[in-house]
Amino acid sequence: MSRVLLFSLTAALNPTLLAATTTMLVLPNPRRLLLGYLLGAMLTSLTLGLLIVFLLDGSSPATSTAKDTVNPIVDIVVGGLVLVIALVVATGRDTRRRERSARKRAAKADKAPPRWKQALNRGTARTTFVIGALLTLPGASYLAALAATAKEDISDVAMVLTVVGINVIMLLLLEIPLIAYTVSPDNTAARVERLGAWLRRDGAKIALVLAFVIALALIGRGIVGLLS
Repeated sequence: MSRVLLFSLTAALNPTLLAATTTMLVLPNPRRLLLGYLLGAMLTSLTLGLLIVFLLDGSSPATSTAKDTVNPIVDIVVGGLVLVIALVVATGRDTRRRERSARKRAAKADKAPPRWKQALNRGTARTTFVIGALLTLPGASYLAALAATAKEDISDVAMVLTVVGINVIMLLLLEIPLIAYTVSPDNTAARVERLGAWLRRDGAKIALVLAFVIALALIGRGIVGLLS
């Protein structure tokens, strides 16, 4: 279950969600906009999450026996790939890729913002509901959390509650400012702006550390699975 929590936390580090939250907080009626986005995001994410986790869980005994051998190997391979990628980034060997990315960002600087941002700027709670539903598609970390959940030997009710818990953690960037804006509306916008600046400044380092942790956890789990 620790892997589920780990992947849920990495899924919460969503740049699009951060940008959307920051945008909504400086618009009129931010609490209503945040609530609309949260409901739309939950609708899509929970529906797809429950569908995926029960499909993964509905395997036959023979398939489950095969998974006992295959899954540790998959964990080691995936963990190794993540570790290699993290090492490449950490040692600066992806300099060319980053330079290309910087040039692309500079070329896009003069372009109009994405349509979803334009819609947010003139939107209502109904608009943010639709945007949240459309933008909250399963990412890699969310899928990994669902896969880890499906492997747990738990009841259907516990599995549903786990998926709900994953989504609560994954959407913390929406939930925390929504609660804070309700409790202390005057200070929330400034605090979220500072948080956004911190993530923009140190987000790459945080992601790198998390990548190392995930890679080592996967490799360790795979080795334990093969030895047990």
